[in-house]
Amino acid sequence: MKIKHNSLTGENQPAARHPLGLCLLALFLVLAWTGCKHETTVAADINPAGTYALMSVDGKLAPCALTHEGVNVTVKSGVFTINGDGTCSSKIIFSVPSQGDVNREVKASYTRQGAKLTMKWEGAGTTTGSVKSNTFTMDNEGMTFTYQK
Repeated sequence: MKIKHNSLTGENQPAARHPLGLCLLALFLVLAWTGCKHETTVAADINPAGTYALMSVDGKLAPCALTHEGVNVTVKSGVFTINGDGTCSSKIIFSVPSQGDVNREVKASYTRQGAKLTMKWEGAGTTTGSVKSNTFTMDNEGMTFTYQK
């Protein structure tokens, strides 16, 4: 190993320390920049339009039994459609012991910010969701609905 003499302090120092540090710093900066740039590009290129089939609710594969607001229901199936014109719709088939099968269809308009969609439902409130690859995930009244294209 080469030794470099420091004229200010009179101490000997390894000569390779400084260039090695610069190389590691440069490598770190390149990796960080590449990672950040890639994430931004992915979010900007997302086209959420399409039809998504319900896969799970709160991590339970559909069909599944749930309790919502004190009522036991069985979610049988669902479809979420995102249109390119800023509208979307949700169709869910679920079963309630006192009523049997219930088909529920609701429509909304949405705004998009990267991968995030904010949906304003007709006659109801607002929910948010996000698209990643071919998966759409939505939080609805504290329940997480996961759909696959």
